[in-house]
Amino acid sequence: MTSAVRPGGRVEIRGLSVVLGAGARRTEAVRDLDLTVESGELVSLLGPSGCGKSTILNAVAGYVPPARGSIVVGGERVDGPGPERGMVFQQNTLLPWKTVLNNVGFGLKMRGVPERERREASRRLLQLVGLSGFEDAYPAHLSGGMQQRVEIARVLITEPRVVLMDEPFSALDAQTRLAMQELLLDVWGQVRTTVLFVTHDIDEAIFLSDRIALMTGRPCSVGGEIAIPFERPRSAAIVGSSEFAAIKRQCLDALGYEGRGAATPARATPAREQQTGA
Repeated sequence: MTSAVRPGGRVEIRGLSVVLGAGARRTEAVRDLDLTVESGELVSLLGPSGCGKSTILNAVAGYVPPARGSIVVGGERVDGPGPERGMVFQQNTLLPWKTVLNNVGFGLKMRGVPERERREASRRLLQLVGLSGFEDAYPAHLSGGMQQRVEIARVLITEPRVVLMDEPFSALDAQTRLAMQELLLDVWGQVRTTVLFVTHDIDEAIFLSDRIALMTGRPCSVGGEIAIPFERPRSAAIVGSSEFAAIKRQCLDALGYEGRGAATPARATPAREQQTGA
C-alpha cells in the first residue's frame, strides 16, 4: 500500500527555452517546452542521448537559467537551486572520506540539525533503501548499486517536494539495474514525492513511469506523451507482457527508431491527439 502523496510537488514548465554556451559555441538546447508533472507523479523524459533531457532537469533544479519561459514548483517560480528539489546524478557524488551514515546525513548537518536527530533519520533512510548494517562503511567499499542507494537516501532525507533523477542507473549492469528500478518503485511507493526521471532506455521508462514524455531532437521539446496503464505496485513480470511490448513499439515509432539503430527522433504525436485519436 502506498503512502499519501507529499503535497507541493507540482511542476509546471511553460515555454521553456535554454541556451548553452556563447559565441560560436552558442546552442539552443531546449525550445518552447511545456510540461506539467502532478504532485506524487513519476514522469520519465525519454529520448536518445544528447537530445537535451539532462538540460531540462538542470533547469528544473535551478542550475541552468532559462533563456525564455518559466518553471514553477509547488506554486513558486524557480530562480535557482533550492532544498525542495533534490538531484540524483548518473555518477555518485558521495564524499569518499565520510561514512555511509555521515554521507546520508550531510544535508541535515548543513541545515544545523543536531547530530542525534540526523543520525536517527539517516538510519531510517538506510533501512528504507536496504542498507542497514552498512552505516560505517565508506563509499569505496560499496558496489555501484549500493552507492546509488546511498545517493537516493541522501536526497530523500531532506524531504524534497521533487526528486530529479538523471539516468541514475545507466552505469549499472542489467541485473543490478533492474534491482535498482524495483527498489526505486518500492521507496517511491512509501515516500510518494514527485519524481522527474531522465532516461534513454525505453524499458526503464515504461517500467517506472506513470507517464512518459517523448522528447524531440535538439532543440528539445515534448513531442508527445504516453500514459502507462499498469497498476501499482509493479513487478518485473510486466516486462514480458504483450501490453508492455505494444507500448514499447509505440515509443519506438514515436521516437523514430527504425531497427537499424537510432535515427534522429521525429516529432511524436501530441498527447491530446493520442487521446482523441485525431
